[in-house]
Amino acid sequence: MSNRPVILTGFHFTKKTLALLGERYEIAGHMDKPTPAHIPPGVAGDVQAIVSTGSVGLSEAMMDALPRLSLFCCYGTGYERVDLAAARKRNIMITHGADANAPDVAELALGILLASTRRIVRADKMIRRGEWTKRIPNRFGPIAGLTGGKVGILGLGAIGLEFAKRIKGFDVELGYCNRNRRSDVDFQYFPDVMALATWCDYLIVCLRSDASNRHIINAEVLKALGPRGHLVNISRGWAVNETDVAEALRCNTIEGAALDVFDEEPYEGTELLDLDNLVMTPHFGGGTEHAQRRMTALVKQNLDNHFDGKPVVSPVPELRDMVANASGRLR
Repeated sequence: MSNRPVILTGFHFTKKTLALLGERYEIAGHMDKPTPAHIPPGVAGDVQAIVSTGSVGLSEAMMDALPRLSLFCCYGTGYERVDLAAARKRNIMITHGADANAPDVAELALGILLASTRRIVRADKMIRRGEWTKRIPNRFGPIAGLTGGKVGILGLGAIGLEFAKRIKGFDVELGYCNRNRRSDVDFQYFPDVMALATWCDYLIVCLRSDASNRHIINAEVLKALGPRGHLVNISRGWAVNETDVAEALRCNTIEGAALDVFDEEPYEGTELLDLDNLVMTPHFGGGTEHAQRRMTALVKQNLDNHFDGKPVVSPVPELRDMVANASGRLR
């Protein structure tokens, strides 16, 4: 190995991102899965940082297998599969993408909400199958449209606020559920997800998923959303119980759903695939060129600051108190 800091990747980055990271860092390889068995041969004793995603995560077993690891950079906002307690115990700093991709994820949330409510994907498939036999297709039943509807945002952080900014143009009524009531918005506040789901027509999951809210969207919440309701998830897959969503869509407990994220990615299940009232996209809310540039720059800045002995710029909130002590600690 060279004298440059050694890093591993746990996500399939673009050539441009890898080239930028490679200017200063020795990229020792890629892990297809976040397990010690997938660490490239001969590098475990040299790796000082990992650049991956929160949905891939970092386990205590991985930390034990990498004795010099001092930094884990999440490419994106979430860090739900990172063992924060183990990281703290080992003085491993965890950073994330903070608000870098919020506008782009919000943009996709609006797009797949429209795709679900206006049956865009289903209509496209109908035409391609040669089934457009009338000038105005009405086989999907009445379509309410967004105008005048009630939109509930679960998690009014950076992405939730960006989504609210965009959805306002549809003349909707906005409500939200958050850990704390915000003083900078005038939307209706709901103390819990059940109250929000009961009130709204369209439920948009924008929260930062962690162990405290796993499967927060379940059969009970979907029943409260009701038979004209639509669910959108652009946060993290494990916030939603996919089995309950599949059942709710099959039984018309809700009218439609759109998922950009899944409990296990890539999605290899079958229970969602035959549902015409479900729109699926492959976790690419932050997949725009603008978002990629911002997130890559943020990862690079975190790496550079850490190895220059400076505070990282976007530590996860739970480990902010470690910044002053952990920055630049090379073991």
